[in-house]
Amino acid sequence: MLQRPQRGDPLWIWVLHGWEALSWGLVALVTLVTMAGGSPGDRKLGILALTLLIAACYARVRLRPESRVPGPYGYLSVLAAGLGLLAHLGDGFGALYTVMLAQFIVFVDSPRGAVLFAGLGALGITVGGSLREGGRPEDFLHNALSSLPVWAVAVLMAVLTPRALAQRDERAALRAELQSTQLELAESQKRRGAAEERERLAREIHDTLAQGFASIIVLAEAARAQLAADPARSAQQLQSIEQTARENLAEARVLVGSAPSSGVAAGSVAATLRRTLDRFTEDTGLTVTAELADIDCDQPTRVALLRCTQESLANIRKHAAATTVGVVLTAHPGGAELEITDDGRGFVVAESRGFGLDGMRRRLAEFGGGLTVTSSLGDGTRVLATIPLHERPQVP
Repeated sequence: MLQRPQRGDPLWIWVLHGWEALSWGLVALVTLVTMAGGSPGDRKLGILALTLLIAACYARVRLRPESRVPGPYGYLSVLAAGLGLLAHLGDGFGALYTVMLAQFIVFVDSPRGAVLFAGLGALGITVGGSLREGGRPEDFLHNALSSLPVWAVAVLMAVLTPRALAQRDERAALRAELQSTQLELAESQKRRGAAEERERLAREIHDTLAQGFASIIVLAEAARAQLAADPARSAQQLQSIEQTARENLAEARVLVGSAPSSGVAAGSVAATLRRTLDRFTEDTGLTVTAELADIDCDQPTRVALLRCTQESLANIRKHAAATTVGVVLTAHPGGAELEITDDGRGFVVAESRGFGLDGMRRRLAEFGGGLTVTSSLGDGTRVLATIPLHERPQVP
């Protein structure tokens, strides 16, 4: 049995069900007119009884579609026989076959069933109408010729309905596929977002907390080793440990969301890098030369340049065994360059697997910049970071 139409169903399905609903209004109207007309009383009672019987079977099937009595096919059998009897009892009742035609399509599960039961209905009104007119052969022929075109319409409807259902099912499948794709895309974007966030946190932890703890360890070891021989130097290193720990605490609060933004203090990029280099010189005793242009840039860009400087200095401290370090910050049209060099032992860049260099590349790539590392064993290292600088709008 064809289910009630739903949103998205083809127009043909709505037409069939609209026809089905309208047919009962027309049947009720014809019955009322007949009851009020001048037909004999026994014929009126017969027409009313048949109409009520068909209506009761219809209601049973619609309200209890799972019931086997009468069931869709049982109802259509009653409908075909009832239409034949109505055509026999009243003049013009054969037209109800056309009115009820959609029900022969709606209540079956296959085109073959629709054609068969629609044919039984046509046969019923042909026989009923012919017997009412006298039962002569020409009466049968005349009624048959009148019923045949209506049955042909039923055949056409039976052919079109499966196509409409197939179209509906295809659209439903496409909607389901689209919904599934959207869910997969949303899940993929969610996973990608989570992965990017993990990567960002890992980079931030490496560039802030991990570097800070590494500095604390180095300073603590140096302070312990020089505690007896150089107490003043040890006290200075302990002070650096305290300051680094405080900075780490501030960065930790930023990472867990209890601070509003980066823990890097506001100020020019040159001043920020100068403070970092002074701390590095104080902690390591290395000679640092710096040429720092006073570049006007926003806070995220300043933080990116600072992190690149901190990462490079941390690598020099841990791996380079250098004696001098050079830092040059210059501006050029559309961007800035940060160059950090050392005279340390160097390394083979292609064999580097550290997280720090990759983190620097990703951080700069977020701004449209890049990182170039040049080094070889025994010849020191040169790190060149480039980052675009976007002009700020002029305030009138």
